[in-house]
Amino acid sequence: MSAPACRLKVKAVPGAARTEIVGRLGEALKVRVAAPPEGGRANRAILGLLAARLGLPAADVSLVAGAASPAKVVALLGVTAAEAWARLLA
Repeated sequence: MSAPACRLKVKAVPGAARTEIVGRLGEALKVRVAAPPEGGRANRAILGLLAARLGLPAADVSLVAGAASPAKVVALLGVTAAEAWARLLA
């Protein structure tokens, strides 16, 4: 039996005072990011935040679309979509 997996839409807002999960924005998770968008720093900050909040290893959280866009898609291994939303919005 394979581990659960899902994809999550993320709306990134760079240049914030701190990195934090704001909440739902339609079907996406809105995340404020303190790191600048240059050199992939904001993307790494988002992936790190999601891994920490979900209790997943960093290797199980990856960016699959939107590297240069505020609208991103993140793949999550080891968690279902329902579990991810419950943990992220808790």
